[in-house]
Amino acid sequence: MDVRKSRGIPAVVAAVVIVVAVVVRVSLYDFESGDYRAFFAQWYTFIKSNGGFSALRYQFADYNVPYLYLIALLTYLPVPVLAGVKTISVLGDLLLAFYVFRLVALRYPRGWTPFAAAAVVALLPTVVMNSSMWGQCDSIYSAFAVGGLYYAVRSRPWLACVFFGLALAFKLQAIFLLPVLAVLVLRRKVPWPALLAIPAVVLAMDVPALLVGADPGDLLSVYTNQVGEYSQLTLNAANVYQLFSFDTSVRTLGVFVTGVLVIGLIAYPVFRNVRLTVFHAVLLGAVFAVLVPYFLPAMHERYFYLADALSVVVAFYRPRTLGPVPVLVQFASAFSYAPFLLQRGFGQQTTLVAFWVLALAMLDD
Repeated sequence: MDVRKSRGIPAVVAAVVIVVAVVVRVSLYDFESGDYRAFFAQWYTFIKSNGGFSALRYQFADYNVPYLYLIALLTYLPVPVLAGVKTISVLGDLLLAFYVFRLVALRYPRGWTPFAAAAVVALLPTVVMNSSMWGQCDSIYSAFAVGGLYYAVRSRPWLACVFFGLALAFKLQAIFLLPVLAVLVLRRKVPWPALLAIPAVVLAMDVPALLVGADPGDLLSVYTNQVGEYSQLTLNAANVYQLFSFDTSVRTLGVFVTGVLVIGLIAYPVFRNVRLTVFHAVLLGAVFAVLVPYFLPAMHERYFYLADALSVVVAFYRPRTLGPVPVLVQFASAFSYAPFLLQRGFGQQTTLVAFWVLALAMLDD
């Protein structure tokens, strides 16, 4: 075979994968989810009718302002709102795939394996559905969180904490990976002063909203308001609350048990002096990404998004032993999306696979 032709094959494969990923997403752009109609479209309309960026002085959404900045920017562009909202999230998909590539490249510095991992994540059903069908923005905070994990294991602690701060500024669910940072700090892999960058970045992201007149109290209370927003033990999440008929009174106990499990998992590698390699740090990230939403009450199905991505990463690190993990995670996660997306609104939901089956699949990871 001609050497020049053989060198061109990777570029052709990469182009095909990118085209497929784009075509699949664009084909879903016309779908309007219940969340889009009830929230994102209404936020766009409110911002556009109240002066664009200056509308951020009002409290009209339950998302933190960094995402609302992107919606506000959208009001100045000549693009359809539905396509614009989804494109914002698709760009998050690309950033997530990039950092998956970088993480896997630490294990395979040469060859096609890192690209394969990035392609798998980019084409995961939940990743595709979340952005281009649902219109959700979980890829954005997840991309920054995975980027933070990458920089942490690359011994760039300040940049890692900046990325974790960006992730937390977009979504509270970024805290699922913060226990990994706690382990790295306690093992002196990350200097504790670097942690100050996390709240600094979160607060810095509020500055544009403050400049247009937003109430500081409203900005600081966004996440505390979210914590008490739902009383259900689970909102289509494939977790422990699907296995038994718990009463809502166990909510506090569920929070306590989750806290104990997280502290125990942090303490084990610290006090047992476990050798903390790049793989072990990534594996811890994947474990926390499954464990926290599995036991914490009031979790949505989308809150396993980090688990979806990181399960692929650890499988590429240890394909023989961990290869089945992303398959089980994706099975549980994707089929938990279906009841909400198939209803095209907030009416009667259709369950394709019993949630107790999905919860067992997630537990088997």
